[in-house]
Amino acid sequence: MFFHMKELQYEAKPEKPDPIFATRLQEILGGQFGEISVAVQYLFQGWGTRSHGKYRDLLMDTGTEELAHVEMLATMIARLLDNAPVKAQEEAAQNPVMAAIMGGMNPQYAIVSGLSAMPVNSVGVPWNAGYVIASGNLLADFRANLNAETQGRLQAVRLYEQTTDSGVRDMLSFLIARDRMHQNQWLAAIYELEAQEGVIVPSTFPTSKEKSEVSHTFIALSEGEESSKGNWASGPAPDGLANFEYLSMSGAWGGKPKLNPAPPALHNTPPSVK
Repeated sequence: MFFHMKELQYEAKPEKPDPIFATRLQEILGGQFGEISVAVQYLFQGWGTRSHGKYRDLLMDTGTEELAHVEMLATMIARLLDNAPVKAQEEAAQNPVMAAIMGGMNPQYAIVSGLSAMPVNSVGVPWNAGYVIASGNLLADFRANLNAETQGRLQAVRLYEQTTDSGVRDMLSFLIARDRMHQNQWLAAIYELEAQEGVIVPSTFPTSKEKSEVSHTFIALSEGEESSKGNWASGPAPDGLANFEYLSMSGAWGGKPKLNPAPPALHNTPPSVK
């Protein structure tokens, strides 16, 4: 069950209208690593956690907070669109570089959403549930969450650098700080789970069923041997089961593939053609 409070988690009020920056903000709202993605991702991971312990609460707490961030960004975007003069778009278009890059205000704000935020990214691509990762394996999911927060914070920082509006910067500063916390919390949870079950996912698959002779072999498939200088090419592997080995690939373990002819009714290339 969710309960909505009528106050924002943090203020989202720009100094002045800016319909073009509103379009840019859509990326961290409805983009692949935006707030809609992480909110839905964390909540589905939480709902799929088959226990009611601390990890479920961690996911539900954070997913619910991300919904608050969706609300903040939607509010900021709507306010950036309020009273936005056509002149602002015309001035932006006078710079040919900016006009080519941004293309001005997204016309769907006026046509589709009535000057409101939309569940799309900065170029108008609709948000996609395919962005959501919820595997049922907590370690795998927490690593995905760390990546999402890493990418999301990077994008928020880039947007911070692209505006001088003190109100927008203030909100972004809050979101950037929360992204730091969320990166830290996922790292802490990852370290805790790794200490319990090891670093390889899934930990429950028997190693006896792996081709163990290649389980710790780095295969070099680039010209030169620069990759041999990394920690992944020699020394103990993080799983503690063996040392890394380095193999400069000159052949392969499998033979040449040979497929049987397709059924005649498919009218593929005849077997006589080599």
